[in-house]
Amino acid sequence: MADAGQHHDVLVVGGGNAGISLAARLLRDGVRDVAVVESRAVHRYRPLLNYVGGGEATMGSLQRPAERVLPRGCTAIRDEVVSVDPEGPSVTTRSGRRIACTTLVVCPGLDEDWDATPGLREAYADGWAASTFDDDTVERVWPTLRGLRAGRVVFTVPPEPAPCGATALKPLFMACDHWRRAGVLADLDVHLVLPGPSPLGLAGPDAVLERAIASYGVRVHREAVVSAVEDGRVTLATPAGEETLDGVAFAHVVPHYRAPQWVVDGGLAGDTPAGLVDTDPQTLQHRRFPVVWSCGDVADIRTPSSGGALRKQVAVLAANILAAREGGGLQHYDGYTVMPITTSRRRLMLVEVDRDGRPQPSVPVLDLARPRALTWWVDRYALPQVYWRRILRGKV
Repeated sequence: MADAGQHHDVLVVGGGNAGISLAARLLRDGVRDVAVVESRAVHRYRPLLNYVGGGEATMGSLQRPAERVLPRGCTAIRDEVVSVDPEGPSVTTRSGRRIACTTLVVCPGLDEDWDATPGLREAYADGWAASTFDDDTVERVWPTLRGLRAGRVVFTVPPEPAPCGATALKPLFMACDHWRRAGVLADLDVHLVLPGPSPLGLAGPDAVLERAIASYGVRVHREAVVSAVEDGRVTLATPAGEETLDGVAFAHVVPHYRAPQWVVDGGLAGDTPAGLVDTDPQTLQHRRFPVVWSCGDVADIRTPSSGGALRKQVAVLAANILAAREGGGLQHYDGYTVMPITTSRRRLMLVEVDRDGRPQPSVPVLDLARPRALTWWVDRYALPQVYWRRILRGKV
């Protein structure tokens, strides 16, 4: 634990994928004093949450005690940041401690914006709505979906910013595949709410997803977001006006997201409505405070977030922190991201693009955007092992 008034060379706010893997990389690169501020006692490999919602994983398989994933030599500060002074730079925690540093890295992830969807919290509590993006309700998703035999079901993809929002399609496709195999899909009225005109905004991958959506008979609401949830009713805001879906048996509604309020109050945010950190999308350095850096969901880097994107960001960010100290040139992050989406219970497509939507395949000789059983196996079983054994240790 940290003492009041302590100082660290590099202070990382956030002990998720971004914070832990960056701390590990910096320590491996020779930085002697790295501290991570994180309030949660449990670290989760979040991509597996969708598989929990599809009945293909358990919560126990995706989490570890936070102290076990902290890299050796790193200082753990079990606390929550409530304010920041980017000129210091320093942060203040909920316990009242002020922690100063030479370099500040802001990667706390995003907070749920419950106010953006009135009634959603209550619907979660009532049990007729849940989400694989929500730690508290994810374990209810699969038992509920598996037990449905008739009625109206609603799935949503959250608007940006969101933690790998496109993967909200996974529970939809896994559930539809199950219902088809169980012979009840025709008795279910399945709806999908998309924030844009197409699932991803990418012509080739969208064609694959649109065929899968049509094959399951899913009704799609495009350029729509959930504006309210109440008593089995889901209200949508669309370009044509308000639309209401009544008699909903179950709603997989992902909340909207925004940056933690202290990011905005501390002057770190840019002009995005969600208060994202005003970061240079290429160097990951703050535009106004050169000793402040950011990556991950909370950073305004103009590309959909993902674990694969973080691997690229962490490599660039670690190199740039050291280069900035030595007066060297900074590396550029090209906006690479990856969207792994199941189209059935055992097939998955892997969409890899840069910031401009150009394909950036990690295996050029194989079309990974074509749904395959092998790709599903890698996403479900191989990548979690890579995460625990290599990514969090700064080796990837």
